[in-house]
Amino acid sequence: MFRSRQKRHAAITFISSFFALATFSAGAAPIKLDSGLIEGETVNETSSVRVYRGIPFAAPPVGELRWKSPQPVENWEGVRAATEFSSACPQGPQLAQMMGETMSPISEDCLYLNVWTQAQDGAAKLPVMVWIHGGGLTLGWGHQRGYDGTHFAERDVVLVSINYRLGPLGYLAHRALSEESERGVSGNYGFLDQLEALKWVQNNIEQFGGDPHNVTIFGESAGGTSVNALVASPLSGGLFHRAIAQSPWVTDTNFAMLNEALPTVASAENLGRQWAATILGGESNSDVLQALRAVSSDEILQKTSNYAVAVTVDGWFMPDLSENIFARGEQQDVALMVGTNHDEGTIFLGFLPFNTPEAFAEAMRVSYGEHADKILELYPAADVSQLNAAKNQLITDTWFVRGARGMLAGMDKVSSSAFQYHFTRKSTVAAALGAHHGLEIGYAFDNLNPMQQQETDKELASAMIQYWVQFATTGDPNIDGLPEWPAYETATDRHLELGDEIKAGSRYRKEVIDVLNAIHDAQFARGVGEGD
Repeated sequence: MFRSRQKRHAAITFISSFFALATFSAGAAPIKLDSGLIEGETVNETSSVRVYRGIPFAAPPVGELRWKSPQPVENWEGVRAATEFSSACPQGPQLAQMMGETMSPISEDCLYLNVWTQAQDGAAKLPVMVWIHGGGLTLGWGHQRGYDGTHFAERDVVLVSINYRLGPLGYLAHRALSEESERGVSGNYGFLDQLEALKWVQNNIEQFGGDPHNVTIFGESAGGTSVNALVASPLSGGLFHRAIAQSPWVTDTNFAMLNEALPTVASAENLGRQWAATILGGESNSDVLQALRAVSSDEILQKTSNYAVAVTVDGWFMPDLSENIFARGEQQDVALMVGTNHDEGTIFLGFLPFNTPEAFAEAMRVSYGEHADKILELYPAADVSQLNAAKNQLITDTWFVRGARGMLAGMDKVSSSAFQYHFTRKSTVAAALGAHHGLEIGYAFDNLNPMQQQETDKELASAMIQYWVQFATTGDPNIDGLPEWPAYETATDRHLELGDEIKAGSRYRKEVIDVLNAIHDAQFARGVGEGD
């Protein structure tokens, strides 16, 4: 509930530990898609895993298609080489700089996906996992280092990674766009891209040996936000059958009503109007959409600073705040795995605008008003030495744990099972960051940093990819040879700790989240107001 939304959204452009991609060599037989033939490559001369890169799943969202629902791919003749990754969707260089890697080329023509498989033919019926990258819905791409799907494919999973529109090009809501739309809504274009990619999977994944009736979506941070939104959306029925949300970013400020204000955030259309005025220099324009579509993506990036993305509650893709949908049990009835890391907040400390206990307390009074004393009791900072720990825990709880537990609580009202994890293995590369945001990705993909080669890390990575694959295969992560993972129920509130040891626990942050929920309910009891 911090008032500095732009800093808060910039903070979610997370740092994760991402590592080297496999090299590619020998050719593979063509695959017949509904749009044409493609040919991929094996990951190396001795591997049975093949990778198909840069497969288009929607038409380029350019020109008049900017800020419209994704359109069908144009069919092609002959065999298309699927041997090069596509451009990333337009974004700034921050994530690449923070990761220490070369920035991917960027283009609005970015709606492509990648597939890893070792199936020999379409009869294999292997489980499918679709990875949705994070990056605050403003940064990232599906072929980042560390998202290589070889180790999943080696375990008989067909792994798909996708791009989707980002920032204002992916999530702008505006009154003029709503009026142009047949449904009277705007925003959420990046989520519509994700739905289009899942439709592509349903139509084509059998050709790669995948089972379209056994699809798991999974993602981290903003990818977890995407999983949250897709599970909550009525438009996603039948497109996937299980879901994994890793550190889902679900807060009081990254969901906005289309044209009404919430106590914590203006309406999405109002936010869009303010952004458009910045891009167009504050000029009154009789055809604002024509003017906006005439602005190049490069100029948009130059003029957009820390765009405050919001999931738009539009009454169509997102009928209500997702936390309300889960609370009523109206989400898709699919098996769910969700969890968070012990130190989600450490990489975001510098984005919070207070550096003394006094400034911290004042910021809490501004954000929480009459409830500030309760917040200061939960996150005490008597002196500067305690301040970082307080900020870390506040971010961990309010940006990630509260939303994750809300998803889990909603599973009591559907028939499918749920499983919670708590990742506690501290970074061996940056020990001061602890079990930081995004650290679990390298373990789940079994793509560890070369500096993370302690035996504990290797064993944890091996266990986690087995749990993830087993969940994708059966809807239950439990597998012979690994510690039992108890199912989540609110009555028992069990989880599995993934750390130096793998062991069951219970009631993770329950009492604190109960207090945060009560504060949230009191603030939101004031209802909604006019967005403009």
